[in-house]
Amino acid sequence: MKKVLVPLAPGFEEIEAITVIDILRRAGVQVTAAGTVAGPIIASRQTRHLADCTLDEVRADDFDMLVLPGGQPGTNNLRADPRIRQIIEVLRAKQRPVAAICAAPTVLSASGVLAGRTVTSHPSVRDALTAARYSDDRVVVDGPVITSRAAGTAMEFAFKLVEILCSPAKVAEVNQGVLARLETSS
Repeated sequence: MKKVLVPLAPGFEEIEAITVIDILRRAGVQVTAAGTVAGPIIASRQTRHLADCTLDEVRADDFDMLVLPGGQPGTNNLRADPRIRQIIEVLRAKQRPVAAICAAPTVLSASGVLAGRTVTSHPSVRDALTAARYSDDRVVVDGPVITSRAAGTAMEFAFKLVEILCSPAKVAEVNQGVLARLETSS
């Protein structure tokens, strides 16, 4: 069973995190939502969420993929957290995929992951991604780096992660219950 880590920092974008967690779990992926802080986490729209555990309770080696939700100040909180940088480095060294949506590609950029890669993000942080080639596509895959634009692309992003971790057949199976409007995979 594939294992994915989704860190939840105060101020994370609800749609981007919860959509990914939901769709991956429907696909049979073991998702760990790990809080950067203990207790309830207040997201960007002031909703309260309980993580499965804290980030201190996870080991990067245990995961096949890291998915960073955007939102503010969630993205800034992720970027400032040395544990996130350490997890990115461990997964990068093992050539495991890292994914980020909205403003969160800036977290990957700060760790040097995006240099020379083609990426996308929320338009508001485009200028912060100068080491990468920029695309306006809704979801971009460049090797082990998967990026997406914003809350409105979260479903497509989540299904692309299912395709990468599982298969196109699993995407079709999960979407029988969800009925998302998806483009055919490339």
